[in-house]
This record gives sequence, C-alpha cells and structure tokens, in this order.
Amino acid sequence: MTTKIISWLFGIIFFAIGLVNLFWGNDSIFGAFIILLSFVYFPPVNTLLKEKTGFTIPTSIKIVLAIFILWATLGVGELFDKIDLIMNDFKS
Repeated sequence: MTTKIISWLFGIIFFAIGLVNLFWGNDSIFGAFIILLSFVYFPPVNTLLKEKTGFTIPTSIKIVLAIFILWATLGVGELFDKIDLIMNDFKS
C-alpha cells in the first residue's frame, strides 16, 4: 500500500513538472517527454504493462529515472525560474 502511495506521489509530481515545462518552458518537447516518463510511476499503467507484456519496470530503474528527472528539471531545466514565470502570469 505504501509503495502505491509513493508511486502515485512521484507520478503526480513528475506530471506537474512536465506540464510546467510544456507550457512555460522554452522546450515543449522536453515537457512532453517528462509527462510521458511520469506515467511509469502510476500504478494502473504498471498493471496494464504487466497484463499486456508480462513485464514490469523494476523499482531500481524507477529510482534512477526519478534522479534523472529531478536532475534534468532542477539543474538543466531551471524549474524554479519557470515557477516564477507562472506566478507572474497568474498575478497579471
């Protein structure tokens, strides 16, 4: 049960990060890519993947992917600057 909650949490966080990069970033393809990667964390997607292919993505791969997504969005993607842009857009 706890792993499902953590998976949902990471899925929602990475989906939101993808949306920020999709609409307020200078690289919408990167945002779409992050959104696609976020689906790895949603339990229904894992269930569907197991039913269709008999394969699931190991937890170790999900951890490495999470580190990559966080590094790419916080370091390279300048997530905090984009959040400031969003806040300024909503104030206007």
